[in-house]
Amino acid sequence: MRTLPVNFLLLLSVWSVCVWADSGRIRQKRAWIIDSFSIEEEHPGPFPYKLGKIELDKSLVNFVLHGQGVDEDPKNILSITDTGEIRVHKKMDYEIDPKVLLLKFEAINKSNNEVTRLGLEIKILDINDHAPKFQKSVYEVTVDESHAQDKSVLTVLATDDDDSETNNGTFSFTIKSVTPKTDNVEFYIQQQKESGTIYFKGCLNYEKAQKYTVLLEAKDKGKKIQLSSTSTLIINISDNNNNLPEFSGKTGPEKAKERETGVEVLRLQVTDKDVRGSKAWKAKYIIYGDKKEIFKIETDPVTNEGILTVVKSMDYEEQTYHNLSISVQNEIPYFSCKIKKKVSNAMWKFNKIPPNSDMSVADLYNSIPVTIYVEDVNDPPVFIPPVKHVAVMENIDVGTSLTTFTAKDMDGSHVNTFSFVKGEDIDGWITVDAKTGQVSTAIILDRESPFVIDGTYIATLYAVDDGVPPLTGTGTLVIHLNDQNDNVPILELNKVSICQDKEPTLVNITAVDLDFPPYGPPFYYELLGDVKDKWRVEPAHGTTVGLVKENKVFSGHHLLQIKISDQQGIYSIQNLTVTVCDCSITPNCHVKTVSKTRMGPVAIWMLVLAVLVLTAMCLMSLLISSKTEIIALNEGLSHLMTTNTENPGTDCLVMHKGQQTVSQAPPSVYTNQPFNRSIYRNSTRHTYRGNFEQSSIRSSFRSMHSYKINASYLGKNLAVLINQKLFDLQTCDEEHGIYKPHCYADEGQPMDNDELDAISIPEDDFQPEMLRNLDSRFSQLATISRPDLMRR
Repeated sequence: MRTLPVNFLLLLSVWSVCVWADSGRIRQKRAWIIDSFSIEEEHPGPFPYKLGKIELDKSLVNFVLHGQGVDEDPKNILSITDTGEIRVHKKMDYEIDPKVLLLKFEAINKSNNEVTRLGLEIKILDINDHAPKFQKSVYEVTVDESHAQDKSVLTVLATDDDDSETNNGTFSFTIKSVTPKTDNVEFYIQQQKESGTIYFKGCLNYEKAQKYTVLLEAKDKGKKIQLSSTSTLIINISDNNNNLPEFSGKTGPEKAKERETGVEVLRLQVTDKDVRGSKAWKAKYIIYGDKKEIFKIETDPVTNEGILTVVKSMDYEEQTYHNLSISVQNEIPYFSCKIKKKVSNAMWKFNKIPPNSDMSVADLYNSIPVTIYVEDVNDPPVFIPPVKHVAVMENIDVGTSLTTFTAKDMDGSHVNTFSFVKGEDIDGWITVDAKTGQVSTAIILDRESPFVIDGTYIATLYAVDDGVPPLTGTGTLVIHLNDQNDNVPILELNKVSICQDKEPTLVNITAVDLDFPPYGPPFYYELLGDVKDKWRVEPAHGTTVGLVKENKVFSGHHLLQIKISDQQGIYSIQNLTVTVCDCSITPNCHVKTVSKTRMGPVAIWMLVLAVLVLTAMCLMSLLISSKTEIIALNEGLSHLMTTNTENPGTDCLVMHKGQQTVSQAPPSVYTNQPFNRSIYRNSTRHTYRGNFEQSSIRSSFRSMHSYKINASYLGKNLAVLINQKLFDLQTCDEEHGIYKPHCYADEGQPMDNDELDAISIPEDDFQPEMLRNLDSRFSQLATISRPDLMRR
């Protein structure tokens, strides 16, 4: 059922009743019946009491009520009698129960048993049973004493549970009391519905009251009875700067020595009536008249004194005293509020601070004049000018005068004498006359010196006075050197490598000159000596040029002489060592040569030959030193005996074409020596073992004419092969270089550079197959040493 508006007290709806008779259907309409019903909350009783009666047609009987207050919450509040009388059985609470009870009324027609249904609303009436209530029982706020009188202090809130549409739920705010009562302030409250904002008139003054307690009341407008409640507002007043600081005294020497910094010269004392330690009490000092910013002033956090300190050195000769003005204020701006007139129902009037518009707040601050005196002390001499620049040509004569320094004593009260002393002169270029300050050269000046930077050399001089204590002034001499062509071009590298090829090959060479243009590069290159159709330079002009090798030059080391001239024709003749080798396998010539020396097949075969020669020499020494009986054993019992003997090296002298060449054998030789299955029996076995390297080996290797070995013992082929190899190694042609002895390292010592000199050994017609026909003993040795070659 649709709820009717609340302004209706009672609405009874009579619906149409259909009457059925034997003769047919007849429709009859019932009229609307309206009456007023309401229940006042908290009715004292006695219960039940009659609320009212529903007036209906007398033909209607058996009245029934349904809905709120009967069989719906709140239940058992209402009932109806057979006569249509409505009764109330309990109290109603407007703030808890529904404001309107919605019910359904039913009645039966006793003639035809038709049902009539009506809608019924009963309104609950409010009474003034609740007082207005503040949101807080105690409010607390802190405001500055400079708080303006037209600025709100705090807003409070209150509520009333009674009907807000009636006087029972409508209330107003009032200030009941203010403690303490002062003549400088008056509090009032402005209301906006359920809130109230507190303001004040006048001036807050921390010195008169640090706290106000305000009692607030909220009271409703009930007709029968008026209810109210109170709340307390605590207003704390914070101190502001309404008292100016005043100077009360000063202490300190009020003087400082010249060039002295970081010293305290004065302390200023002030008094302030504001709260100690607050921003309104803390002093802030300002210096006036200190254009050069020589002084600074800081506030002592404990005593509030102003501490004046010298931060920049003063000069007695420039100014003997300094006049300053120092003012004091606080960390927060000054504030003053003085009541001029109290006005009813309006804001109060105040005196202006400052009193007239021509004055500023800064004019109210106190200031004090201060004079700081400067004490004279000994000043160091001053060079005039402090830096001198001198331009000279390099290589000038020793003792040449460069310049003369002058210095001045800056003391005003007395004059000191002083002498000149040389300061920093890293390469010892200059001398200084102690009396006159004349600077002369001590050595030949070289622009290419490592101590010359960007063509300049810097030295310092000192002027030392005879004051107490003696003081020193510093002067600087900057020598600018003009370049001369006093350096010749030289090769950057005097050793290069070039590849052996059928076509001409090229390697780059570069020269350097310490002189600057126009005395340096580009250079002109010229090859000297017999170089036609062998070597040439292309191009001949430049800094880096190409050295071209013709195809007629063979592998080995070649020494060339190159004349290199600068732009002015100044030249030098440079020696260039060129290593020519095969680069077909490894592009880098050095890498290839070292690789061949360490692990090439030629080197391996030379090692085998060395083993054979050593074996032959041992056998020959045995034959010479004693009678040896050789007993041949059965061939089937042959075996190899392994020995590891380390012997010192041997110097071998070899004659070739009237020249004597010294060849040094390796410092140690490790061999696995194959022996025939023979037993050597002689009476001098121990002598042979002890003197083998001193007698047999040295006597054999130092012989310059005998290269033949007992062919009957080793076989003809072996002797021929060994003689051929020895002869080839001693033959000097265009492809064999002459190598001087060179000590790479002693045994057990680390090598400074593991890159060895390049050794180039030409290929020859030696074939490994030649070893197959020497004899059965050597074939067995070769099979063990190089099985890969013997299986071909």
